[in-house]
Amino acid sequence: MRVKLLPLLLCMVLAPLPGHAEDLMDAYQQAIANDPVLSTADAARLVVAENVPQARSALLPQLSVGLGLEEIHGGGSNGSITGPNGNIVDTGASGNTRERDLSGTLSQPIINLAAIASLQAARATRDSGDQTYRAALQNLYVRVCTAYFNVLIAQDNLDVYRSYEDAYKQEFDQSTTRFKNGLAMASDVSQSQAYYLYIKSERITAQDALKDAQRGLEQITGKPTGTLKKLREDLPMQAPAPADSKAWVDAAMESNPVILAADYTVTADEHRVSAARAGHLPTLSATLQYGKFGSWSSAVPGAASYGPGVTTIGLTLSVPIFSGGLTQSQVRQAIAQRDEDQGTLESQRRQAARDANNYYNLVVDGIEQVDAARTSVEAGRKSLASMRAGYEIGTQNLTNVVFAIEQLANVQTEYIVVRHQFILNKLLLKQVAGSVDIHDLEDINRLLQ
Repeated sequence: MRVKLLPLLLCMVLAPLPGHAEDLMDAYQQAIANDPVLSTADAARLVVAENVPQARSALLPQLSVGLGLEEIHGGGSNGSITGPNGNIVDTGASGNTRERDLSGTLSQPIINLAAIASLQAARATRDSGDQTYRAALQNLYVRVCTAYFNVLIAQDNLDVYRSYEDAYKQEFDQSTTRFKNGLAMASDVSQSQAYYLYIKSERITAQDALKDAQRGLEQITGKPTGTLKKLREDLPMQAPAPADSKAWVDAAMESNPVILAADYTVTADEHRVSAARAGHLPTLSATLQYGKFGSWSSAVPGAASYGPGVTTIGLTLSVPIFSGGLTQSQVRQAIAQRDEDQGTLESQRRQAARDANNYYNLVVDGIEQVDAARTSVEAGRKSLASMRAGYEIGTQNLTNVVFAIEQLANVQTEYIVVRHQFILNKLLLKQVAGSVDIHDLEDINRLLQ
């Protein structure tokens, strides 16, 4: 009696895996805690943010204090020496003289247009870093979902090939038995063996693909991949809302974090051009200085003397005249950098517009594609059942049965892919528009079972 291929295939492919299954939100929580790409983006954001207080410091008061202690050995022929600060100190014929110089300086920039422009550039760069991190977070949603679905697709494909391998193995065993009993030709045995070994090789390939997909998810989550919940059969096949590709393009221009980051970068470049040009302009600062000097000699007891404290208040005006062409070069460099980043911004805008249109069309066409693939699977199952029935009564040969099995395998694989890709394309469309968030993952997670 020949094995019934179709019921066996369907039972093995559709049988649920036992035990508790992880879902998409579990993978996301693990990724938030362990993904090195996101943590690197967060650290980069913090690095860039520190440019703001550093740039601001150039506009805030600067305070410094100094204490100088000096010892002078020996004296001149007249028993006196001139200290490092210019004071005449009587040391006698010989001996050591010590000096102490205490000073303090407080300065406050009043006019420094270059520093003001640099602060504005730093703020724009910080905003660009925030958008870059936001883009990395949104990309994490997509990467987690993609890696999760890759595991599901690889698992479903492996289940399909396992079922075919078992069916071909039983067919090969039966052909061998029938040949020994004189009920089949040697060519049937060779043919069934060739089909079995071929599908076994395909199963090994699918098994390796599953292992690699699991490692891909582990790379993001930092945790071993267990049994995952699968996408349920009855998916809501809804078109994008709004149902207008131009609306999605407009949303991308306004909210896509990659575009916003590039726009802030150009803004920062504009401020850097202003800062470079301000190198030609004068700066004005106010200063307050205090100093006190004291000295004493070991050769002249009681010669210690401490002068009165001296306070100096003033304004310092610095007018740049010529710096060897440095300022002009810095201006040209800042303008070139701005032009480069403007080109990058325009490229990203065009790419986002293309992606928005593309993913919109993929989602709209995906509804029909999934329906066509589902219908194709149903037709493939009926075709295989018909071939099997004909083979049982002798009107169909083994080659036709195998061809029907291969066709069913192909359409099943296609159906598995397009179902998952449809959900992923909707997520990618929202990512391009800059509107993807944790709620979208929660909605997808509700489609698992």
